[in-house]
Amino acid sequence: MSDTALLLIDLQYDYFPEGAYPLWHAEEVKERIVTAISQAKAKGILPVHIQHIADPAQGLSPFFNEGTHGADIVADIKAAAPDAPVVIKHYADGFYQTQLEQVLCEHNINKLLVCGMMTQNCVTHTAISKAAEKYEVAIISDLCTTVTELLHLIALHAVSTRMKLVTTSDIF
Repeated sequence: MSDTALLLIDLQYDYFPEGAYPLWHAEEVKERIVTAISQAKAKGILPVHIQHIADPAQGLSPFFNEGTHGADIVADIKAAAPDAPVVIKHYADGFYQTQLEQVLCEHNINKLLVCGMMTQNCVTHTAISKAAEKYEVAIISDLCTTVTELLHLIALHAVSTRMKLVTTSDIF
């Protein structure tokens, strides 16, 4: 087993064409992530699902409400990594008030490959989390998306001074 984890952030139905908040090129990114999961598993890299569930104490959210189809992890992603740990989060940072650090410790993880939805929000906030500082972190730029291509590119450029940006061809 590798000392690397592939963090699969918020690959949930609400971000896809029939969902409450569809993102730019979500289907294409999802297909590339399905392939990357297979390639990662072949290298012993641990996939970890990170699923955002809106905090009911904050009131009804526009999406990711608990118990809704939109909050579910997309079936293709779940099928590609059916036994992967699932970490539930309520904030943009996948480490904040979650079991992510515990999961990573249990698997002796030292390196994080980060991908998924909302480049400028949950992807970057997890990657630059205070709790992520002890890991070697890279964002896989072609396995992320957000509302528009422009916002995606701005977010990647903004975070590029703080961490490594890679593509799938750099890794697999």
